[in-house]
Order: sequence, then structure tokens, then C-alpha cells
Amino acid sequence: MSLVLYRNAHLATPIDPGRPLAGPDQGRILHQPAGALLCRAGTIAAVGEEAAVLRELQGAIPERTVDCGGRCLVPGFVDPHTHMCFAERREAEFGLRLEGLPYLEILRRGGGILASVQAVRPASEATLLENTRRHARSALRFGTTSLEVKSGYGLDLDTELKMLRVIERLSKDCPLDVVATFLGAHAIPPEYREIPDRYVDLVVDSMLPAVAAQGIARYCDVFCETGVFTLEQSRRILKAAARHGLGVKIHADEVNDLGGAGLAAELRAASAEHLLAAADSHLQRMAAAGVIAVLLPATAYSLRKDYARARRMIELGVPVALATDCNPGSSYCESMPFVFGLAVLQMGLSVAEALTAATLNAAYAIGLGDRVGSLEPGKQADFLVLDGKTPTILAYHAGVSPVIEVIKRGETVFWTPPPDTLTVPPEARKENRTWN
Repeated sequence: MSLVLYRNAHLATPIDPGRPLAGPDQGRILHQPAGALLCRAGTIAAVGEEAAVLRELQGAIPERTVDCGGRCLVPGFVDPHTHMCFAERREAEFGLRLEGLPYLEILRRGGGILASVQAVRPASEATLLENTRRHARSALRFGTTSLEVKSGYGLDLDTELKMLRVIERLSKDCPLDVVATFLGAHAIPPEYREIPDRYVDLVVDSMLPAVAAQGIARYCDVFCETGVFTLEQSRRILKAAARHGLGVKIHADEVNDLGGAGLAAELRAASAEHLLAAADSHLQRMAAAGVIAVLLPATAYSLRKDYARARRMIELGVPVALATDCNPGSSYCESMPFVFGLAVLQMGLSVAEALTAATLNAAYAIGLGDRVGSLEPGKQADFLVLDGKTPTILAYHAGVSPVIEVIKRGETVFWTPPPDTLTVPPEARKENRTWN
């Protein structure tokens, strides 16, 4: 049974009470400036003050010992909202937005999500897998160790099932934990533009039974927004998803306050996502129902919109998580450190609140909170070594990634030379031990 010891580290982690952290609890993280972490067979065996961890060895000699030089260890990032399974980028559309064309107008003209649909429908599974692997590989280098990937660029049964197969293959082909979400209700496809309720019928009567039978998707999501799916259409789809045993999520109130956040509370969804326009009354209902707010600051940055009111959500007791929203149109970003920095500098979160949002709360948003998201005995040994003394480095050192080592289930899966000395045995950097 392999033993790996990380010592001389500053540990920073939320503590898992068996639920997402909200309100004042979101900002309460454990700091251990003279800490150590012991991995045994891919699991955290001991973590805390170094002398106590060394006693846990009981005379055993670790296969590897890493002197972190006082650097910070944090849980691996969990990215709970991505659309990284796509065929082509949309750079031209980005240029149109820079010129002032609103996103919903681009969508109305057949761009946006529909442009990605046109590219994904004819794409082979091999092409989609290679593109998705490239984005997942990039995310890993920025410290992401678990993530969610949505379908939603098919908008027909065969292509949606194809996307979900690709997402499943990704989960077997890379060291990340990957959670699949079915998003057949991402937009109204062109062939149903004049009869949107018929498309809702298709999602409910044909797609959801087939997705459930396929057994890959863990959640169902819907884009509840002006010009996309109405509140009642969204309710119908998500209730049907729940009947088929899928967890429910909702793209809610990104542009207009349609009451999507309130619907998330009504259905006790795992999460409501975006929420730039959500009203306090609906956020209060989310807090009472324990619905996690998954906020996407890189999307607001890319669209040049006001950021979601993260500070207000925490005041109201809503558990807040962070995600990249990695997609080819409104947020072409795989970097959780960038998202972390935006959350602190533009959304008013403290460093501690942002760390919880990017780890434990994000893990609970995709059903992985019992396994990842905090540094505690019994959880997977998924953690990062940062080139800084505290997690503040994630917001402070802008424009770069301070992640110098990514450990997944106790194995080094990414390593980059730090500016000064970090003792990492050469065998930890062999090509066959890194997913570069």
C-alpha cells in the first residue's frame, strides 16, 4: 500500500460538515501553517499539524516525501459547470459582441448555441473526444481535479446521446472525476423555432427516457431564459427528469429575472447557475431550500456584464460555488485560478469564501462532496501545491497560474518547475505519471 508524505506545508481547507457551507460558515476555513498530508493508496490517511501526521506513520517509511518549502496545499479545484464538449470555437461571434451585438440577438440570428449545434451534429465521436480531452487537460494544469461536462450542442436525440458517450469516454480516459449532465434543453433548435412546445414534448417524451436508459448523465439541466425556455417549460422538463431519477439543475436568470431561481428552490435543485439577474426573494427561497448558487464570473467578464451578487447571496445564506462555464462562445476559459481572482476582486468574496466556493461547495453542486473538495482523512487525495504561502496567491498573482503540482488520488498528474526549489523526486515527473 503506497505511502506519500507532503510535509512543511501551509494547509488551507474548508471542513466538510456533510453539506455545502453557507453564510458565515462559507468563510471559515482551516489554516495549518506547519502542516503535512499523508496519502495512502490514493486516499488522505492523515492531515494536520506535521508532528501529529508523522506519528500516524508508526515507523513506516513513505515511498515518497515531498518538502513543500512552506508552500500552500489546498484541495483540488472542482469545476461544476462546463460545456467543454464542442467541435469548433466561435471567435467571430466574440468579435460581434465586442462591437456591441447582444448575445440573445446573436442567438436569434442562428449564432451562439445554435452555431455550436451545427458543428457538433456532424462531428465524429473521435473528434469531439479529442477536443474535450484538450480542454480537460488544460483545466487540469490550472488545478481542476473534478469537473462537470454538459451535453446540449446536439438538440436532437442521437447527437445528445453521442455527446454523453464522449463525456463518459473522457471520464475513463483521464485522471479527472467527470460528472455528465444532460442539457437537451439548451436552446430551441431551428427546426422547432415556430413550435417550441413540440420540442419540449420531444425532450420529455423521447430524450429523457433514452438518456435515463443510457445511464451516463447524473443530472438534467435547462436554460430558463427569455427567448429560450419559459418558466413553465423548464418546470415540465425538470419534473420529468426527476421522475426518471436524474438530479436537476437550472441555468437561471442570467439575463432577465424570470423566476428561475425560485423554480430551483421549488424543485430543490442541486444548483441554480448564472443568477446575474436573480431577485432577493428568489435567492431567499434558494437559501431555505439549500440550493447551491453556481456563479460564473468568467462569463460576466467575457460578456462585459455586471457580476452576480455573490456578496448578497452569502448574506442571505445561499451556499455559493464557482465554475468556469468553459464553452466556445460566452466563456472560453478553463482556468479556475482566473475565476477565483475574479470572485475576490470583482464579486466581493473573501479569499476563504472563494476557496470554499471553488472546492467543497462546488463538489456538492455535482454530487461529489462526500469524496472531494476538502483535505480530510478518508477523502480522495486530490490537492494542489501552490507557489505561495497562502491561498491568497490565487487572487494576488494575476494573469498566471500559481499551481505547480496537481495530485489526483495521491498521484502527481501535473508538475511544473517552480521559481525556486521544490523537492520532488524525479520519478514523480516521469511522462507516464503525468497527464500532460
